[in-house]
Amino acid sequence: MANDPFSSAMASASQGMNVQAFRLRIVSENLSNTDTHGFRRKMVSFQNEYDARTASDRLVVGNVTLDQSPGERLYDPGHPLSDQQGYVLMSNVDMMIELADAREAGRSYEANLTTFQQARKMYSGLLDLIRR
Repeated sequence: MANDPFSSAMASASQGMNVQAFRLRIVSENLSNTDTHGFRRKMVSFQNEYDARTASDRLVVGNVTLDQSPGERLYDPGHPLSDQQGYVLMSNVDMMIELADAREAGRSYEANLTTFQQARKMYSGLLDLIRR
């Protein structure tokens, strides 16, 4: 099965869709916590991993890390989370960055889906030819 180009293409595309779906989940978590005081933006890294079953490299989710850039400090001395000087630390999530990341992940997901569908059609066409 490792030499089957159709299965290999479908497995790679499927793994790509899984990775991008995870990436979209992280983006949605970031967006939902935009107004959460002190929230740190999550960032996803990817890495290649050798898959012995398909005899090829595949993309997998690496580490999920927290963005260490500082959030905005807002002066609100009456807030329960304010520090000694009366400042509250806001999240460091930038909506524009998250929306751009979501768009890129969505497009990558669609590209992998198209690859998967094309490989499936070619595989079905090959099976139809063999049956004749």
